[in-house]
Amino acid sequence: MAKRKPIISGNWKMHNNHFEAIQLVQKLGYEITVDDVEHVEVTVHPPFTDLRSIQTVIDADRIPIGLGAQHCHFEEKGAFTGEVAPSMLAKLDVEYVIVGHSERREVFGETDDDVNKKVKAVIKAGMTPILCCGETLDEREAGQAEAKVEAQVKAGLAGVKKDDVAAMVVAYEPIWAIGTGKTATADDAQAMCAVVRATVSEVAGAEAADAVRIQYGGSVKPGNAPELMSQPDIDGALVGGASLEAESFARIVNFRLADAAS
Repeated sequence: MAKRKPIISGNWKMHNNHFEAIQLVQKLGYEITVDDVEHVEVTVHPPFTDLRSIQTVIDADRIPIGLGAQHCHFEEKGAFTGEVAPSMLAKLDVEYVIVGHSERREVFGETDDDVNKKVKAVIKAGMTPILCCGETLDEREAGQAEAKVEAQVKAGLAGVKKDDVAAMVVAYEPIWAIGTGKTATADDAQAMCAVVRATVSEVAGAEAADAVRIQYGGSVKPGNAPELMSQPDIDGALVGGASLEAESFARIVNFRLADAAS
């Protein structure tokens, strides 16, 4: 099995106007070096209004991080007020698009079918989906966590080519741990990420399952990142609040150094 390069992604959600976003990414340029990204891939996912500004700064300052988006529509164009097409993002050198985040599912009513269409549309536009999955606290306490995640992964990957699945990222985010300060234990996170990998194997085969990168998300911080990242089926992190502060996010990116020092 080839060694999977970890990927740490900062999801800024609905934070930072474009002036604030420029300041943050410039600070990240000082905190995250070319040496860092030899071992860890780094992406940031600002709001739509910040994308062009961040693209320009990344290019001009040669900051070694990838540009990502938080969402897109699955249609190429049309009467969809307020939406953004995948090709529009691709023209801004967006590399990764978060698809099916729990906040999109829970707050905005995205269905599994919507998520599957978006996965395919992102791939068609030449970008990489970060497919999100995760259970609520009620589902976990009812013993339904594995079934919920399996169903979301199967639905999200339905009809996607094996090679495309292999190149994707899947983010396991227990909904009860997002923005709550609660974090799944490293063992719990590993168990669920193993479920994700097994499900990918069932859908797309063992080779794709070995290659796909699986992130953990849910109150990831510098203090818990090393233990989470040491798990065999966790290949990265989808970071929310801690990605809004450059030093904090850089410490998560440098989890290897933190691990070695502990």
